[in-house]
Amino acid sequence: MPEPRPQRQAKLEAQARLGGAPAQPAGKGKQKASPKERAQKATAAAPKANENQPAAANQDKLNVVNRPAPVNPPAVPAAAPAAVAPPKAAAPAAAAPARAAAAGLGGEAAPAEEGPDAHTPPNKVQVGGSPVYIPEKKLGKGGFGQVWLGRKATATGLKSGSKATTNATLADQSQVALKFEHITSKGCTHGPPYEWSVYQQLGESYGIPKVHFKGQQDDFYVMVMDLLGPSLWDVWNLKNQHLSEAYVACVAMEALSILQALHSKGYVHGDVKPENFLLGPAGTSKEKKLFLVDLGLAVKWKDRGVHVRYDQKPDDFRGTVRYASVHAHLGRATSRRDDLESLAYTLLFLLKGRLPWQGYLGNNKGYWVCRKKMSTSAEQLCRMCNNAFREFTDIVVNLKFEEEPNYAKYIGLFEPIVNLPERPLQIDTALKAIVGQKRGRGDFEADTEAAPPGKKVRSGLGAKQWITVYNKHAPMKQRYHYNVNTSRLLVHVQKGWEDGLYISSVASCANLWAIVMDAGTEFTQQIYKVHYNSFLPKDWIMEKWEEGYYITSVAGSDNMSSLVVMSKGTRFTQQSYKVSDSFPFEWIKKKWREGFFVTAMATANNQWAVIMSRTAGILQQCVELDFHYPSEGIHKRWDAGYRITCAASTHDQSAFILSQMKRSFQDETQETLRTSAFPSSHVKEKWSKNLYIAGIAYGRTVS
Repeated sequence: MPEPRPQRQAKLEAQARLGGAPAQPAGKGKQKASPKERAQKATAAAPKANENQPAAANQDKLNVVNRPAPVNPPAVPAAAPAAVAPPKAAAPAAAAPARAAAAGLGGEAAPAEEGPDAHTPPNKVQVGGSPVYIPEKKLGKGGFGQVWLGRKATATGLKSGSKATTNATLADQSQVALKFEHITSKGCTHGPPYEWSVYQQLGESYGIPKVHFKGQQDDFYVMVMDLLGPSLWDVWNLKNQHLSEAYVACVAMEALSILQALHSKGYVHGDVKPENFLLGPAGTSKEKKLFLVDLGLAVKWKDRGVHVRYDQKPDDFRGTVRYASVHAHLGRATSRRDDLESLAYTLLFLLKGRLPWQGYLGNNKGYWVCRKKMSTSAEQLCRMCNNAFREFTDIVVNLKFEEEPNYAKYIGLFEPIVNLPERPLQIDTALKAIVGQKRGRGDFEADTEAAPPGKKVRSGLGAKQWITVYNKHAPMKQRYHYNVNTSRLLVHVQKGWEDGLYISSVASCANLWAIVMDAGTEFTQQIYKVHYNSFLPKDWIMEKWEEGYYITSVAGSDNMSSLVVMSKGTRFTQQSYKVSDSFPFEWIKKKWREGFFVTAMATANNQWAVIMSRTAGILQQCVELDFHYPSEGIHKRWDAGYRITCAASTHDQSAFILSQMKRSFQDETQETLRTSAFPSSHVKEKWSKNLYIAGIAYGRTVS
């Protein structure tokens, strides 16, 4: 699919910017909005015990039914909607792509509704004891602000020897960059832009332009900064949207030096992309020097010498969709690996002119882009490129959350490519990083071969597996059945009930059912229903809620049938569920605030069903959502005292709900097992260790 902005138009705009003529940044043009996603979802709620007043309807149009008084049922669909195939799920991080507080030169054009152009900057600028500057022409704009060329008008009125005079010498050049942000912009609603505090704490850092003055004038927050030249986006356009391997290798080496310096100060940039890498001013000694601008999304990766804690909030996206790391898409806490993954995408874009996930449109664009990134291996992404780019990409996409990047090694990968008589960029600092190691490319390859092979998170070969969760438990009777046709289901369940066992887990694979029954549930009565061609039997569920039953297990099949198990003797007092085409994290957060917890999950094709209950046994919960089995995240949650209490998986994603329980047990051992076939050959071995099945699911585990 072609890019929204034609190549010739982008090239002309880049030429205009370099030539001094006013032009908007040559970023991606504003794309026409697609129709809203047709939401296929149903929500319902059970009666709350001993409550006489109906609960107020929430913003999700949740229907709360109260047991004591007969009331007319609310107007809702009689059953959950039919599936759509394939559902265009909303992005895992549903928030719109964030933009930095103000673009650097060459930044992306902001949507008109953001309004950076709605306010005209003052005719003269003097802030923080600076000389007087005249804004002459606009150089670029971002989501919340605009950048202008400023020319020094006069330095009169400054007393000799004053602090202002000293600062003035720092900005003695006649031209500077002026960043304006209006006090009503999103980033300034509570005071000066966040970026100011980053610059304040960062101080001087290699490859980061200096801020000489900052302050408020009229209705604008203003920064006086070094004036720089074109962005890599501009250069790429001028070079017919293709840069040589030598040029991009120089970019890689110098960018790694800049990021290493920034990371050493405890910050990650958060929005690495071609538009944010600028060259020095043309015609100066810095015209071949690379700079990194726009710290509006920079965050700390360590605080007081300690790495920030791992977390995931699937609706918290930061960055630019095209270049963002997969972890940023999924809402994970930012760390150094995210800048490096974004750098890998930036290099490959400059080299190849296009990334495989370009062209997606609509509100769910982030979901499809992240899905494509996860399904594209480094080998596929770097096909026809020098092997250094593949090695670098393969390394950085497999970095762990807290892993220390080996910047010198990464720089060394590209060093053989830039052995040229005249290099297109200054890379002296990058070369110093590998001086003294006396190591060539062969040595780095030897290191790679000597290192123990780790599991790659992106193989490019997706796979589905059984996911089985085992909990430590006192010896008890447990029974399982799998590959069960609906017609045989009652036979197995009835026999289990007669033996004092109750269904504790259900799942589906190839339109056949798997059930686990045991004696450790505390249930006193149980019923189930298989509902055909529709995901969850709404009317039946509401009827059974009135009779005192609550959903305790649920599963869905690829043909959109569902198996719903409801029980008495639970610790639930009220229940609600939602069926959605995308993982309903916003709704889950809302219900968490209301005192509900996720107690069951299921999928049918690519639809999700999430059941939430009021229960006294859970303190708090968190979510791990990914396009494969999120091993690192689950281990981080285990270390923090969480245990898996629900799991479900579609053809694309796997989701795990982990809970901290109010009642802690002496032995909280929990294990997970992933197998291609139902793990019947492993279960008895686990039972011998007093490990019993606590949950089963089938779906995507390998990307």
